[in-house]
Amino acid sequence: MGNNQPVVYITKVAKFLPNEAVSNDEMEDVLGQINGTSSKARRIVLRNNGIKKRYYALDKEGNATHSNAELTKEAVENLFDDSFTSQDVEVLSCGTSSPDQLAPSHASMVHGLLGNKNLELNSASGVCCAGASSLKFGYLSIKSGNSNNAVCTGSERVSTWMLADKFDGETENLKKLKEQPIIAFKKDFLRWMLSDGAGAMLLENKKSEKGLSLRIDWMEAYSYAHEVETCMYAGGEKQEDGSIKSWSEYPSEEWSKQSLFSVKQDVKILDEYILEKGVDSIKQAFEKHQLDETKINYFLPHISSFYFADKLKALFKESGLNIPDEAWFTNLDRVGNVGSASIYLMLEELMNSGKLKTGETIVLSIPESGRFSYAYVHLTVC
Repeated sequence: MGNNQPVVYITKVAKFLPNEAVSNDEMEDVLGQINGTSSKARRIVLRNNGIKKRYYALDKEGNATHSNAELTKEAVENLFDDSFTSQDVEVLSCGTSSPDQLAPSHASMVHGLLGNKNLELNSASGVCCAGASSLKFGYLSIKSGNSNNAVCTGSERVSTWMLADKFDGETENLKKLKEQPIIAFKKDFLRWMLSDGAGAMLLENKKSEKGLSLRIDWMEAYSYAHEVETCMYAGGEKQEDGSIKSWSEYPSEEWSKQSLFSVKQDVKILDEYILEKGVDSIKQAFEKHQLDETKINYFLPHISSFYFADKLKALFKESGLNIPDEAWFTNLDRVGNVGSASIYLMLEELMNSGKLKTGETIVLSIPESGRFSYAYVHLTVC
């Protein structure tokens, strides 16, 4: 760490989860039944992912209650108090995989809702690593001396993408073809995995005067897109050669017939690579920083499903990584998989738990299955 470089601290973390928590049994009441038939995949997926509660920006009739930008604005406003107001923000960096529109950028829309003042914006896209990318932009802005503070966010509103009526065109098309009007598992699978919410972090070049701060020691990111084809995608269709044909290359009448804007995941590729590349990348990060993983106090892995947790622990140990079992922390079961917001929601819960002690270390681990990208953050409580 250079002597002249500012030190970057996370001084506050906030969240916004919309409406009441939705239980497993209530999910299909809110999202609706595709073709009027209960999903055969739902119970299997929920049993494996271990999620008990999640949040939707929808009312009981499936009407949207918040946009993605509104969710994000609510989380950001929860950072403000007398010592740091909306007028003090210098950089707003927002990450999401589910923006409300193709353009303008997500950060522009959040800034418009905040209505505070002229400031620098950054919008990070992608899948789950979008939240980590937005965090890194804020971190580097302060680290370079370009700014004194940054508000970074991760947010998702995917529930409206998963409503049953979004698949009506496809099921009708299948009926005409005299095929079973059942949505492919690659689409149905994610209806029971994803949910809505937003998290926000305040980064500053000085420690908080009110309580604990988290010093950002380092951030690392890796991509395996040069080795592995696309796994999770939206706005296109995967071709036999593994390439993605964009929605813009299809006639508009096909958009609905093929549910081109639904979120899809190639489960076979997910199972084959997500953990293997995760182990490879985290070992690179730890070796680069000569980190003794046995001394980690809190390890926060963004996992989409508890199905992967035991497998990941076993692979870590096989590869010589000995992260203590007691260090693992997740709130997946009670918050849900909120994509790019998940790591924010985990850190918010931990930072506000009263458990943290000065000198303890935290590692954030963020994978995304879009085309297999990974991000890692090392923090020290101070």
